[in-house]
Amino acid sequence: MRYRGREVDVEGRVRLVMESALTARDRVGVQDFVLLENYNSEAAFIENLRRRFRENLIYTYIGSVLVSVNPYKELEIYSKQQMERYRGVSFYEISPHIYAVSDNTYRAMRTERKDQCILISGESGAGKTEASKKILLYYAVTCPANDHMAALGDRLLQSNPVLEAFGNAKTLRNDNSSRFGKYMDVQFDFRGAPVGGHILNYLLEKSRVVHQNHGERNFHIFYQLLDGGDDDLLNTLGLDRNPQNYNYLVKGNCPRVSSISDKNNWKVVMKALSVIGFTEAEKLLNVIASVLHLGNAQFGEGEEGETYITTETQIANVAKLLGVDGSALTEALTHKKLTAKGEEMISPLSFEQAMSARDALAKAVYGRTFTWLVEKLNQSLALRVHKGGSVIGLLDIYGFEVLQHNSFEQFCINYCNEKLQQLFIELTLRSEQEEYETEGIAWETVQYFDNKIICDLIEEKHKGIISILDEECLRPGEACDISFLEKLEDRLGGHPHFVTHKLANGKTRRVMSREEFRLLHYAGEVNYNVNGFLDKNNDSLSRNLKEVMCQSENQILSYCFRREEVIDQKRSEMAASQFKNSLMKLMEILMSKEPSYVRCIKPNDAKQPGKFDEVLVRHQVKYLGLMENLRVRRAGFAYRRRFEAFLQRYKPLCPETWPNWHGRLVDGVSTLVNHLGYKPEEYKLGRSKIFIRFPKTLFTTEDMLEAKRPDIVIQSGWRGMKARRRAKRRRQAADLIRRFIKGFIYRHEEYCLENEYFLDHVRYSFLKNLRKNLPQNVLDKSWPTPPPSLVEASEHLRTLNMRNMVMKYCRRVQPEWKKQMMQKVVASEIFKDQKDSYPHSVGRLFLDSRLGTCSYMHSPLPLCMQTYGISVVKYDRRGFKPRPRQLLLTNTFAVLVDRTKIKQRIDYAALRGISVSSLSDGMFVLHMPSEDNKQKGDVVLHCDHVIELVTKLAMMANKTSYVNVNPGSIRFAVARGKEGIVDFVRGSELKVTKGKRGHLLVVS
Repeated sequence: MRYRGREVDVEGRVRLVMESALTARDRVGVQDFVLLENYNSEAAFIENLRRRFRENLIYTYIGSVLVSVNPYKELEIYSKQQMERYRGVSFYEISPHIYAVSDNTYRAMRTERKDQCILISGESGAGKTEASKKILLYYAVTCPANDHMAALGDRLLQSNPVLEAFGNAKTLRNDNSSRFGKYMDVQFDFRGAPVGGHILNYLLEKSRVVHQNHGERNFHIFYQLLDGGDDDLLNTLGLDRNPQNYNYLVKGNCPRVSSISDKNNWKVVMKALSVIGFTEAEKLLNVIASVLHLGNAQFGEGEEGETYITTETQIANVAKLLGVDGSALTEALTHKKLTAKGEEMISPLSFEQAMSARDALAKAVYGRTFTWLVEKLNQSLALRVHKGGSVIGLLDIYGFEVLQHNSFEQFCINYCNEKLQQLFIELTLRSEQEEYETEGIAWETVQYFDNKIICDLIEEKHKGIISILDEECLRPGEACDISFLEKLEDRLGGHPHFVTHKLANGKTRRVMSREEFRLLHYAGEVNYNVNGFLDKNNDSLSRNLKEVMCQSENQILSYCFRREEVIDQKRSEMAASQFKNSLMKLMEILMSKEPSYVRCIKPNDAKQPGKFDEVLVRHQVKYLGLMENLRVRRAGFAYRRRFEAFLQRYKPLCPETWPNWHGRLVDGVSTLVNHLGYKPEEYKLGRSKIFIRFPKTLFTTEDMLEAKRPDIVIQSGWRGMKARRRAKRRRQAADLIRRFIKGFIYRHEEYCLENEYFLDHVRYSFLKNLRKNLPQNVLDKSWPTPPPSLVEASEHLRTLNMRNMVMKYCRRVQPEWKKQMMQKVVASEIFKDQKDSYPHSVGRLFLDSRLGTCSYMHSPLPLCMQTYGISVVKYDRRGFKPRPRQLLLTNTFAVLVDRTKIKQRIDYAALRGISVSSLSDGMFVLHMPSEDNKQKGDVVLHCDHVIELVTKLAMMANKTSYVNVNPGSIRFAVARGKEGIVDFVRGSELKVTKGKRGHLLVVS
């Protein structure tokens, strides 16, 4: 059974995989070179590599450095299950693997919040590109992701086949050799999910476009296009499938490679471009095809030495594909434009110059297109929204090269490897020693070769080879490669790492050409042939060709060749200086990050699986500095941490340090290691760090911590929860006070973000106070004073509250009281503010009858028909003689009764109106229709309860709107069309008399 990458024995005890593997070290070697008994022996080092390689164990550690040997075959160690096996596992808990380095770097980025980088180095063919692919695949599969991040992961992975197609080629040492340097940043957000990427490219080997050594090929994309493109595409581009028909593809005499399927790779590249979201594929393929046609352009030489193009068809194809004018292109390829004393002159090119111009154009077009392609990839991988996070950089750059013929490209490549070796020395070897010295730890000093002297020889300002090369390129007069070599001999003749045929001894002269110089690199001696150094360093197009390309209709080329280049007279930077400056920036990037190292080794030059070339491997072990690194690790200590970090991690293992140590850190660490039983030879305490010599000491400590982890998790979780609650309450309180003060300052402003909390609090307080002080009944008119912002709302609430109280009151009212209230409401609608006696009637109940029991008993109407009865005084229409009567109301009519005799019946339907005065008298007139012969005219009556009587009558007759309140007099109809008048005069007491002109006068 397994437990997080560890094996568990039958007794349940945990033993580490790395430790358990030592029992088989005679067969498979050790997994960490630090555990070699004879660690100073190079033979023991190589023998350990051989044993592991023989067992298909291609990964081995030197401390934290991973050594990888290319197996030249597929191994079943890169599945998703393997990724999960290494995910989240401590670096030394499981067997060495590229996934272990990937996971360790990722977790260091997450926990330490510091940018990381992985430097992958080694010879061409050692497996650097494959290692970088495996790292990217690990992050794409194991990192948290949503749909957007998954798509980004796909684009990161698919950028590899695109870059390989356009930047890789078959060389003598590697069928898929990177002919450019690549540094990729993978950007992660605060959750650890990949959210973006960025690629930097260095020194594409553009010379390969026009020339390849025997047994090598041009860039893959040319062969993939010819072999994989469909017939319609090739016809459109004017191409055929035979690579032998193109001059730029035949110089290496290697059109086919058994290990490469150009047709299948074409499909992979096209799919990758689709995944990336590439829309300019047609324009890009036009550029690629134009390079092939340009290589087939041939020149002839006239009798007077002038040059002309003999292959008009090829030039026409080139012009069409590049989107330029054919005649202008022909002119630019056969003539050059010179400027002298402000005047421009056109001079024909020689045959050699025309061929060079053609090749320069091909290299420039392909090189700039490759740079454009990298920029397009960066746009696809660009981080959309930056919310804080970290970066892991991957450096996959060409390895140290020693070919049969080494030129300018090998010089730049090996210079780059010198700088990387210098970085490795500074960040690993030298930093190790300096750290130990800083901490006051005594240890065995390790002597190592410092290659700064070689870097200075190449790059030193005004004195280095690059400066001398630029100086020679810019020198007026006839400068050539031989003059450059002579200047090197003059300037650098005494340097211990520089040799030429002229400066060498007799033995060396026999193996050196007169056109070569030798540099003694950290990896060994390399002879460089100076032929072509000046041309490759100049790396410039003629002004004519630039002008033609600036006018291209191809969107890619119009972007790559800017008009400013032609206008700007300033000379562009030389190729070597450009590369040097780019390399300096790369070094700054790498120095700003926490490095991890993968050292790739090529086991043989034949690319055969299972073959181990000891001489070749020994050479690589030497120039990779692996022995020096091992000696540092074993002479010093395998593990170190700052006191606070070590104590913070392992304090649960000691009762005296758990949960908190309040003394000095060094005392706390000393107490902890003494409790753990560390022996003096296993560790040292520095000034700020603890150093542990043996990994197994650390493993034991980690196992103890793992066994105690359940208790720690419970305790830590509980304390953490309480602390978070306290902190949350403090934050909330501080935020509340801050918002309240700010709101008070802005309290008079409109409702806004600054005062919303304060105003909400004021409103809440008012509502809370209102709840406690609401009016208790409909007659209670008290109401709390609202704040200015709640005046309108307060009025609405007051209205709603009153309605609510009224509704509750109404629900409690009995039917008779409801009837009483309805009558009172009608009375109010009729008489309020109209009649003087109305206020006195408000507080008096309306009775169902104002007659005594005897009156009801002698009534001419049945008792069941009567709804109301009251005594009234009727005034005759002539003479106004008062006569006492009773007015009885029923549901449909009213009657005037004199004792037991009905004197007059008044139908409600015939009632035309009711008139009363505005004074406090009890007079009222019932208006009847004059055309009705049964009626004797209007009825003039007086009653002590006129408000009650008129209200009841109006309600029963359903004629409340027919009641008229007249302020001065009331006109009424008398029989036979005559009319009478009642005048009302305000007086001290009630008096009804006959007045002047026959009017009835009422004083009240």
